[in-house]
Amino acid sequence: MTNERTANLLAILDDDTSFQLALQDMLEAEGMSALGFDSAEQFLRSEIRHSAACLIADLRMPGMSGLELQVRLNAERCAIPIIFLSGRGDIPTTVKAMKEGAIDFLTKPVEKSLFFAAVDNALKKDRLVRRKARENEELIARYRSLTPREREVLPLLVSGLLNKQAAGELGITEYTVQIHRGSIMRKMKADSFASLVRMAGKLNPDESERG
Repeated sequence: MTNERTANLLAILDDDTSFQLALQDMLEAEGMSALGFDSAEQFLRSEIRHSAACLIADLRMPGMSGLELQVRLNAERCAIPIIFLSGRGDIPTTVKAMKEGAIDFLTKPVEKSLFFAAVDNALKKDRLVRRKARENEELIARYRSLTPREREVLPLLVSGLLNKQAAGELGITEYTVQIHRGSIMRKMKADSFASLVRMAGKLNPDESERG
């Protein structure tokens, strides 16, 4: 797991500077890079939420709390995994944080083995989210390479219509539909019709049409 850890940048958010630095030293001792922040507002100004693989955040701080920051990030569709640390945790707060998608909720002083287990889980989630995002971007790029007519033909084909039926819907010949079908398969890099159906099912129409 060490190599996978060292390729990532982590963010530490805690208004207790001494604790913040202690965590940073502990992470860097394991070969990881970490940046510290004193407040949620400072963290948001940094834009690091778009590049960091994990956010380790205190629950209660002056100004915006950790939970309020979590809600803000979720609203922005920022998928950075969050590990909450607190000396005053309680069950309702823990439940709310986990429902909002927190990776873990640990109490201070944190046990090292539990802390790094949570960090490893966060890094795994970050890798999965980023991989899915790349795959989605590639899928959208393939879809955008289709001609306007091919984009009309695609949903008809994956809905189960035969070439002849799709041709009737669009007022074109069956042979023309066959040509479009072959071009769609090639441009979408689908190795089978079943894979094309799965790809089409993953497309978000609004997102795919932008750009």
